[in-house]
Amino acid sequence: QSANKHKLRVLGVDPAVVGAIGYGVIQAEGSRAICMRFGALKLPRQLTFAFRLREIHLLITSLVEQFRPDAVAVESVFTSLNMRTALKLAEMRGVVLLAAAQAQIPAHSYSPREIKASVAGFGAASKQQIQQMVRSLLDMDVIPEPADASDALAVALCHAQLSRARERLARSTARITARPAAASNRAAPTVHRVVQFPD
Repeated sequence: QSANKHKLRVLGVDPAVVGAIGYGVIQAEGSRAICMRFGALKLPRQLTFAFRLREIHLLITSLVEQFRPDAVAVESVFTSLNMRTALKLAEMRGVVLLAAAQAQIPAHSYSPREIKASVAGFGAASKQQIQQMVRSLLDMDVIPEPADASDALAVALCHAQLSRARERLARSTARITARPAAASNRAAPTVHRVVQFPD
């Protein structure tokens, strides 16, 4: 098998109603991952929400065209948000998912707790801890800034790690299911029972 089959390129996105929209592209190969690009899109507050959605869509479309990721990973909507904020965040995620669908790239969503647990080892990690772990896992010289960008890289790392775990599980399951089939092809051994009669 080609080594390229084990490479996974992921675009991670951290949408935000207030503040910047973080993005990060990583390439994972085995247990190692490298950072290819990261940043954050900060839009003026006076822009209408519709215009913000358009700019986010243009950003994701541009990144997809440039890096051709195998998957897009995005943080899911916080369940603790108020209804108005949650709806706006859902619309932001919608344009990210649309850009992925238009490029025929699979998109995946992960909760904040899943992302933190995958990257830092526990679901209540602070932003500073996430930044430190992202820097370590991607072997970066500096901590990725701003925090929105490191959050996006964490989303991408989460998908890469969970994908690798799913692949290992699939291979293990395939081996287990193959064993009985192979065993059934062999002829069953003949059992000779010795019966003794009393004198």
